[in-house]
Amino acid sequence: MRKITVVSTIALLVLTACGSKDDDKIKPPESAEQLYNEGRAKFDAHSYKEAIKDFEEVERQHPSSPWAMTAQIMSGYSSYEAEDYDTAIAAFNRFVKLYPNNESSPYAYYMIALCYYEQINDVGRDQKITEQAMQALREIIRRFPDSDYARDAKLKLDLTTDHMAGKEMEIGRYYERHEEYLAAINRFRSVVENYQTTSHVPEALHRLVECYLKLGVKDEATRYAAVLGANFPSSVWYKDSYKLMVKDMPKPVASNETNKGASTSWWDHLIP
Repeated sequence: MRKITVVSTIALLVLTACGSKDDDKIKPPESAEQLYNEGRAKFDAHSYKEAIKDFEEVERQHPSSPWAMTAQIMSGYSSYEAEDYDTAIAAFNRFVKLYPNNESSPYAYYMIALCYYEQINDVGRDQKITEQAMQALREIIRRFPDSDYARDAKLKLDLTTDHMAGKEMEIGRYYERHEEYLAAINRFRSVVENYQTTSHVPEALHRLVECYLKLGVKDEATRYAAVLGANFPSSVWYKDSYKLMVKDMPKPVASNETNKGASTSWWDHLIP
């Protein structure tokens, strides 16, 4: 009798399990729109990781649906909001490869650049991300020159370029403090030659004056001091270079009365 009861119980469990499987099979799949709306609701609630799952499910279940493209964009944007920048970049890169001519492609390119831009570290750390941000920003300007994205990219590119110049300045100052003047000169010259529109150029010119004077190469110091005086006459760095140059120059000696009142050096002509 007990054996029959056990067998009956097992049979009941099997039937129940089969019934559950059948129920799952007959459950209608959610439409692409339903899945997308569920993901969007979770996104609006700041549950970004959960939202990503729904957006990815739209793609998986309905790859040919128009909702799939929108879900890809939202999946990338959800990763961006979650500060998972690598995943976001991968999602947006995938989108532009699959849909290069889609109307959302400019936005995807912009978000790739923004993901890099948001990760720019302070000038004391490695600048690989900064370089990647600059490349991505330039790509937007090249591809979509008349777009709002390009206009914002230009502003961010200026800030990023200034950041890179700041990194060069920091390294140059380090070398100068340790009396490695040639290495410092290379960094300061890089700023002057490659980052001419940045705020760091006046200081870079002054540091070049300092380094060349330390090396005793007065002609080069004079040349950079002249450039500084001609282009940034009201800069504090100009005033500092002026003091250095005057201090380093020998006192002029008048040979006769006719020299009285004459300019004592080329430097005096640079005083505004």
